[in-house]
Amino acid sequence: MEELKQKNLYRRLRELKILSPTHAIINGKEVILFCSNNYLGLTHHPEVINVANEIIKKYGTGSGASRLISGHNHLYKELENTLAKFKEVEAALVFSTGYTTNIGVISALVGRKDAIFCDKLAHASIIDGCLLSGAKIFRFKHNDLEHLKWLLEKETQYRRRLIITEGVFSMDGDLAPLPEIYELAGKYDAILLVDDAHGTGVIGEKGKGTLAYYGIKGERIIQIGTLSKAIGALGGFVAGSKVFIEYLINKARSFIFTTALPPAVIASAKKAIEILENDSTLLQKLRENILILRKGISELGFKLPPYPTPIIPLIVGEAEKALKLSERLFEEGFFIPPIRPPAVPKGTARLRITVSAMHTKKEINKLLNTIKKLINEI
Repeated sequence: MEELKQKNLYRRLRELKILSPTHAIINGKEVILFCSNNYLGLTHHPEVINVANEIIKKYGTGSGASRLISGHNHLYKELENTLAKFKEVEAALVFSTGYTTNIGVISALVGRKDAIFCDKLAHASIIDGCLLSGAKIFRFKHNDLEHLKWLLEKETQYRRRLIITEGVFSMDGDLAPLPEIYELAGKYDAILLVDDAHGTGVIGEKGKGTLAYYGIKGERIIQIGTLSKAIGALGGFVAGSKVFIEYLINKARSFIFTTALPPAVIASAKKAIEILENDSTLLQKLRENILILRKGISELGFKLPPYPTPIIPLIVGEAEKALKLSERLFEEGFFIPPIRPPAVPKGTARLRITVSAMHTKKEINKLLNTIKKLINEI
């Protein structure tokens, strides 16, 4: 612990009293949140809250068992049908979290006779799923198509080959070159798994995600998503063919051996997706705010990838510098925790700024002006 503190890598929990999707009280101080994944503010949408309250009164607070015992109900079926339609696939399966979705799907899909080709910057849950599977793991350089192609051409002796990438990368906000990766998957007879946790509800038509953004429709693609970010609830899901979903029900250990999510969570997630599909207002507001903040950060001299995502990395280099900038921003009324190794590579410590549809233009401009003032101090 002392070593972590000396290296400015020590982590601690902060207690937040949430006031709204973008405001909270921390240590008695009201701050504006520019760090949440609640991209559309659906956690506080009145229709979502009303549905959750109704379902709690009707079905109680918990599910009581795993879905294969007595935890499954019609609400799950309705949500999974909604997700399958939303992602334009045959079927979907809900897990307790995005983390358990990745470890369950990957470890059920491949084993010791198989190979995984995984982007170097993939999320920790993906890496853990790869390790649990027992498959041979090859990590290609971030978004490097030539390196991926070279590995696919070289490593041919495996029973099954799985390519894994994120749709929108969680720390940099950049997009995977999915059309080219999908083409490579087809050419080299590989399955493609896309973790679209940060793309779902954010990009593409009606927020359908990264595949929709690129206009990709095809077989041999497995889509992973989450209900806990833009959707504003809790849980993860996988979307694909009916046969594959049936297989996971029987083989994915993190699905089989965990208690089902509470009915109110399931119902609120379904309502959130319905709002997203039927009302474009929130998505339009989010995209407007993304443009304003990205333009402002770029004008401060930071190089940003040209992507329409709400994740904006303010890379400052050393962990100490990121920690200090975060502390100064807190003093000025903003909460943006520092992101340090091992969450990001050494030398790329940052503030991971995220913008929401609920932020006002005044709040965004205030943040930009404050960063401009502080950046020369740090």
